[in-house]
Amino acid sequence: MYYLTKWLNSMVKMMVVFFILLFGTKAHAQEIRHLTLEEVNEMTRRNYPMIKQKDLIKQSGNLNTANLNKGYLPQFTLSGQASYQSDVTQVNVPIAGFKIEPPGRDQYKVLADVSQLIYDGGIIRQQNKSVQLNAAVDQQKVEVALYQVKQQVDQLYLAILYLDAQIKQVSLVEDDLNVGIKNVTAQVQNGIAFRSNLNVLKAQLLQTQQRIIELTASRRGVVGTLALFINAPLGNNVVFEEPVINQNIGDPEIHRPEITLYAYQDKLINHQTKMIKARNQPRASLFMEGGYGRPSLNVLKNQFDFFYIGGIRLNWSLSGLYTRKQDNELVDVNKRTIDIEKETFLLNTKTQLQQQQADIDKMNLLIASDEDIITLRGSIKEAAQVQLKNGVITVNDYLREVNDEDQARQALITHRVQLLQAQINYQIISGK
Repeated sequence: MYYLTKWLNSMVKMMVVFFILLFGTKAHAQEIRHLTLEEVNEMTRRNYPMIKQKDLIKQSGNLNTANLNKGYLPQFTLSGQASYQSDVTQVNVPIAGFKIEPPGRDQYKVLADVSQLIYDGGIIRQQNKSVQLNAAVDQQKVEVALYQVKQQVDQLYLAILYLDAQIKQVSLVEDDLNVGIKNVTAQVQNGIAFRSNLNVLKAQLLQTQQRIIELTASRRGVVGTLALFINAPLGNNVVFEEPVINQNIGDPEIHRPEITLYAYQDKLINHQTKMIKARNQPRASLFMEGGYGRPSLNVLKNQFDFFYIGGIRLNWSLSGLYTRKQDNELVDVNKRTIDIEKETFLLNTKTQLQQQQADIDKMNLLIASDEDIITLRGSIKEAAQVQLKNGVITVNDYLREVNDEDQARQALITHRVQLLQAQINYQIISGK
C-alpha cells in the first residue's frame, strides 16, 4: 500500500508538470502574435540589462547623500595617550608649611571629544548638490547608450520587414512559374511543346524555392536576434507591422539624449564654482571634551582625576586661497570644452539630417518611377503568359519577362525599405 501511494503521488506530480509545460508553453507562445516598432523598442528598453544601472546610480546617489548628511550630526572622537617625559614643571619656591609636589614624568590620558557643526560654509549642501548632478549625468549616459541600442533594434526590425517583402515577392514569382508550368504541361501533353521547355520552367521553380528557403532562414536568424533584445520568444508566424512615418519630418530641431547630457554636464561644471567657494569658507562648531588621566587640568594635582572643557571652535584653512584662481580658470576651461563638444555634435547631426532628407526625397522619386515600371512590366508579363499559352513565344522569352517584372518589384521593395530606413534614421538622428 505504501509503494502504491508513493507511485500515485509521483504520477500526480508528473501530470501537474506536464500540464504546466503543455498549457503554459502554449499560452506563452500565443502571447505575441504581432508587433509594432514602438512595442519592440519599449520591450527592449524594459528588458535590456543596462536599464538596471539607472536604479543602481540612484541608490548610490541616495547612499552618498545620506553619508554626507551625517556631517550635520554630532561627531564623536575617542583617544588615549600614555607618555613619559624627561622633565616636568616644578615649583621650587619654599612656602612655610606647604610643599608643592611636582607631577609625575609618566602621564596618562583618555579623552572623549564631541563636536557639533554649526557652520560649514555650505560645503555639505554643495556636496549633496554635486552628488545629485553626478547621478543625473551618469543616468543620462545610460540613456545615451540605450539610444544606441534603439538604433540596433530599429535596424533589425527593418531587416525583418525587408525579408518579409522579399519572401512575398519571390512567392509571386513562384506563382507565375506555376502558371507557366501549367500552360507548358498542357502543350507537352498535346504534343506541341518539348519536355525540355517544361524542365526549364521546373528548374527555375526549384531555384525560386531555394530563394524562399534562404530568405526564410535569414529571417529566422534576424527574428532570433531581436528576440534576445526584447527577452521574449518570437515564433515564425509573428507579424511585424510596418511603421507609419509622417512624411513631413523636416524639423531641424534636435531632441537627442546627448543634448540633455551636455546640459547636465554644464550644470555640474558650473556647480564646481560654488564648491570652490564653499571649500574656502571658515567652519565653526561647538565642542565638549572630557577625559580621565594624570595630570588633569590642574597640573599641580599629581593624581588621576576627571576633567572636561567645552566651547566653540573656529577653523579656517587658507591654503585653498592659493589655488582658487587656477581652480576657477580650470572650471572655465572644462565648460568651454563641453560647449565645443556640443557644438561639434550639433553640426554633425545637422549634416546627417540633411543627408537623410536628401535620401528621403530621392527615394520618393524612385518609388514613383518603380510603380510606373511595374505597371508596364506587369502588362508585358500578362501578355507573355497568353503568348506562351498559345505557343507564340518560347519558355525563355516568358522567363525573361517574369524576371524583368521580378527585378522591377525587387527594386520597389528595396526603395520602399530604404525610404522607411531613411525616415526612421531621420527620426533617430533628430531624437524624435
